[in-house]
Parts: sequence; structure tokens; C-alpha cells
Amino acid sequence: MLSNTSKGESRGGSKVKADFGGVSREIDISLVDAKVGDYVMVHAGFAIEIMDEHEAKETLELWKEMLEKYEYEFPRGSIEYGKTNSQG
Repeated sequence: MLSNTSKGESRGGSKVKADFGGVSREIDISLVDAKVGDYVMVHAGFAIEIMDEHEAKETLELWKEMLEKYEYEFPRGSIEYGKTNSQG
């Protein structure tokens, strides 16, 4: 299961505008008791867990490191989606 960590920015009922590394998305917080400013684990558009700030920042740093490594190994435009090296 893949999920991501986000920080809630503004609220409108059970929906929260959340920041995903500079990209804002609306998520549903009806499954948790989250408030604006809380860090949450998000899966399929739903907040599924409230995270403490230290744990959330650690998780975000790990995501950042993985993405930087991926970008170094596969610069944008260097491979086509769905093709492997054996397919040319």
C-alpha cells in the first residue's frame, strides 16, 4: 500500500486542502480527528493516520532523498513510461 505524508492547510467541513511538497490537493479527513496544521498519512485521498511532527518530517525527508536518488538515476525524459532497457 502506498501512502504519503501531508500537512493540512485549510479546512472546509470534512475536506482539507493539504500540501504535498508544494502541490496542494484536497483530502478527506472524515476517518481521523485531524486539525489544520496536523501532519497526516494520506492514502487514496483520505487521511488515514495523524502523525507527530517529528515522525512526519522524518518521513518527508526520506521521500525527498528517494526522489532525488530516482531523479539522479533516471533524469526526466531519459526513459519512456513502460519501457525497460531490454525493449530499447
